[in-house]
Amino acid sequence: MVFPREVLNELKWRYDSLDEAEITYVHRGAPGDIMTIKGAAIVALGRSFFDTGDATIPYHRIVRIIWKGTLVFGKY
Repeated sequence: MVFPREVLNELKWRYDSLDEAEITYVHRGAPGDIMTIKGAAIVALGRSFFDTGDATIPYHRIVRIIWKGTLVFGKY
């Protein structure tokens, strides 16, 4: 099983950038309780969470990661 943290770390270190990634995660209060951000918005990848300029989001809330138009992680 692949975990979202592993995918994001691989994109960051192997391909040297998260800029071309789109991360969709559960965000209570957003329309449909889902939000998508660009990888460029990620400031830091932590052990259990990733940080954007506005929030700290746990990895378990990630439902999909798309990189260069290709699905690289999907929870459902």
